[in-house]
Amino acid sequence: MKKIFLLMLSFVAFLQSCMNQKSEVSKAKTNELMGKTIYDFKVESLDGKEINFADFKGKKILIVNTASECGFTPQYADLEKVYEEYKDKLVVIGFPANNFGGQEPGTNTEIGAFCQKNYGVTFPMAAKVSVKGDDTAPIFKYLTEKELNGVKNTTILWNFTKFLLDENGKLIDTFISTTKPTDESITKYLK
Repeated sequence: MKKIFLLMLSFVAFLQSCMNQKSEVSKAKTNELMGKTIYDFKVESLDGKEINFADFKGKKILIVNTASECGFTPQYADLEKVYEEYKDKLVVIGFPANNFGGQEPGTNTEIGAFCQKNYGVTFPMAAKVSVKGDDTAPIFKYLTEKELNGVKNTTILWNFTKFLLDENGKLIDTFISTTKPTDESITKYLK
């Protein structure tokens, strides 16, 4: 009985050690992002090139986590419409993610072909990332944590969550999946 107790105690100590180590890694990642602006981010695009957010200074930026097999996937058409209509003062950037229901299982090449064929997407698309959990892409950590973005905490509940930033790279607001890109709650900032 004493051996079992000692074994359980050792196991609990091991788990606490793992949790503390994970917490330290998370703190280190957060500290690395402190003081950054959206313009400090560079991400890989679907075609393997680079999307440099510094290139978008002076424009509003609409960042959306996307998925090809989601009930909200038709929003690609609305994202393209908004991008075309406000192209002179807005850039839309899609970030495919497979975090919700496995609704983005494809490769970057497959995702790009799907978006082009089905929705004629011309706005920039980033390579597939994770938008929640331990492997959250740094840009989404920045977008969702008030400590980093200076505006608000956001929990991404599903695909097609939208983040709108102003011409100076400051987060204006976030919009849940059911808010269409053409909705007045978004477009009022673009007029």
